[in-house]
Amino acid sequence: MNNVLNRRNSVRSDEDNSRDRAERTGTFGRVCLCRDRVTNQYCAMKILAMTDVIRLKQVEHVKNEKSILSEIDHPFLLNLEWSTKDNCCLYIIFEYVCGGELFTYLRNAGRFNTETSIFFAAEIVLAFEYLHSLQIVYRDLKPENVLIGRDGHVKITDFGFAKKLKDRTWTLCGTPEYLAPEIIQSKGHNKAVDWWALGILIYEMLVGYPPFYDENPFGIYEKILGGKIDWPRHIDPIAKDLIKKLLTHDRTKRLGNMKNGANDVKRHRWFKNLVWLDVYQKHLKAPIVPEVQSEGDTTHFDDYPEKDWKPARSLDQSELQLFIDF
Repeated sequence: MNNVLNRRNSVRSDEDNSRDRAERTGTFGRVCLCRDRVTNQYCAMKILAMTDVIRLKQVEHVKNEKSILSEIDHPFLLNLEWSTKDNCCLYIIFEYVCGGELFTYLRNAGRFNTETSIFFAAEIVLAFEYLHSLQIVYRDLKPENVLIGRDGHVKITDFGFAKKLKDRTWTLCGTPEYLAPEIIQSKGHNKAVDWWALGILIYEMLVGYPPFYDENPFGIYEKILGGKIDWPRHIDPIAKDLIKKLLTHDRTKRLGNMKNGANDVKRHRWFKNLVWLDVYQKHLKAPIVPEVQSEGDTTHFDDYPEKDWKPARSLDQSELQLFIDF
């Protein structure tokens, strides 16, 4: 399982592309720490070179991400502060979450205990309930995309795959270990894929690795479609029951995607000791509180040399028209 301990790339293959041309994301742009001159608050600025956005055919995806970020406002979702552009780059400014990724804490711990896993899963459940109420499907849940604030509470980040749905969509996108069967089979998918991904995350938090793993993405897909899960002895029956109901292949019977929506998940016995209003208001004691010296502490993130960043060229007027509504 050594390779699964590494950070995992997401993939996307659009409706007009074949699946084997799925493009790995995270190959352009960078994030810098900034400070507001007026408020003195720290923020994170995502910089995207427009030439790369065009080259990788991500124009509509980037504009869609900004549109969704502009609409959402929730305690467990990363907040968009501001966005702008010049002749070469797009700039998206977020609140700065200094605690780092859930991924790092999980890998350092090996696996989480039940109480810790319930805490993180509960906050994600409320985030999904909110997004789905806006008809938004998230589509890229994994420990790498869950940030931990200074107070120990979660902030879900990276809305590059999020999409507003009217019915179904057919894009192959997400992280291989977290893909729902209907995405792999190109049957068209909806918000149910987020509940499948939650089942994968709960398993990974409790066990230390995802239930479906292989060196090759297509090997992962085969195991997901096969549906066989190995259950370590230490997983309690109630957690196992919840995971099974989230990892149901028939999405019409998948917990979270039935008549009562997220309420079916919230009412499961695994969450029986929670008061959901307390979860929303952050009244629960966080099991992990990051060690940080200040709001601008960067010790929980990797540092990338500035020399790795290549200056972007200015776009001509015809190219700039592609971003006129950004």
